[in-house]
Amino acid sequence: MPTLPPAAVRDPAPSLEALERLVRALTGRRDPLRVEAMEGGASTRRFFRIDLGGGQRAVAMYVPDAKRSDEVAKVDHAERRWPFLEVRDLLAERGVGVPAVLGEACEDGFVLVEDLGDDTLARYLEKHPSSRERLYRRAVADLARAQRHLDPLPGHSVVASRAFDEDLLRWEVDHFREWALEARDIHLSDEDRALFTEAEHHLARTIAAWPYGFVHRDYQSRNLMVRERPGTDPELVWIDFQDALLGPRVYDLVALLNDSYQSFDRAFVEARLDEYAGHHGLDAGGRRDVGREFDMVTVQRKLKDAGRFVFIDRVRGNPSFLGFVDPTIEKVFGALERLAGDAVLDRLHALLRRVLPR
Repeated sequence: MPTLPPAAVRDPAPSLEALERLVRALTGRRDPLRVEAMEGGASTRRFFRIDLGGGQRAVAMYVPDAKRSDEVAKVDHAERRWPFLEVRDLLAERGVGVPAVLGEACEDGFVLVEDLGDDTLARYLEKHPSSRERLYRRAVADLARAQRHLDPLPGHSVVASRAFDEDLLRWEVDHFREWALEARDIHLSDEDRALFTEAEHHLARTIAAWPYGFVHRDYQSRNLMVRERPGTDPELVWIDFQDALLGPRVYDLVALLNDSYQSFDRAFVEARLDEYAGHHGLDAGGRRDVGREFDMVTVQRKLKDAGRFVFIDRVRGNPSFLGFVDPTIEKVFGALERLAGDAVLDRLHALLRRVLPR
């Protein structure tokens, strides 16, 4: 029976018997399973690289307590496939690059997918920084094309069953207050709290009123894999799309171009927004709308992200994201400066400048 490598041992530890059965059914091999634990992210999911023999490898994704885990579904979908699998099939059908599924043992918490290597966009750019503009132009073009091809969505799609409604948008901003402020002993007066609540509602109402379509929800440099093939330009393959839902058109652009793990000058971001508008055939007025929507969602999304990084440290015991809190908040400040003239957000800007350590 296979055992976990020491680097992978943490609670809850999966039994690899089910994974061994899955690999044997796929390959027919009877020799012991060779497993290498892989680096994970902020979620509770676990990943293992599997040797299939003959120079072939696969990646096993393990979801702890899969029948109840919020890593599988954010809403009640007890009678349907895992959203990861359902969304993957939808994306593949509409021409988006996604990993191939090699085998499923969902009842045991495992899915086996093709091994795309270790080169996320973030890691690839560390080795090939000169490729940055080319690959980000590709990422913007891929997103715009996917948005067009995913409209309309199938009525039965899990994506169409959930959305960034006002409650979710507001909750995410409040997540910042709870963790990036109060959990770090940054005091808010009653007046401050009332102002912050006013800003939460304003952001949520404004964003929820826009037209909605497919949103990956975390379309950033650690969730795009770079696949190189001889004689062709590198391709970008989407991963971590199981939480896809309905949301504003710029949400994934914000995740990509205001990525907490990357830094871009303003000219770079504006050029990518121009390209996005061009892919959708927008005129000058439409391009201005994209820019304002982008800044509004930046405030909402990056406040949530900053709070989430503290939450991951305090609740999940993973401090590796804390270094991104302050840079993420700086992205909020930049957006608030560009949104100057919105009275509610001007008050939020003044509040954050006053209470946050610089």
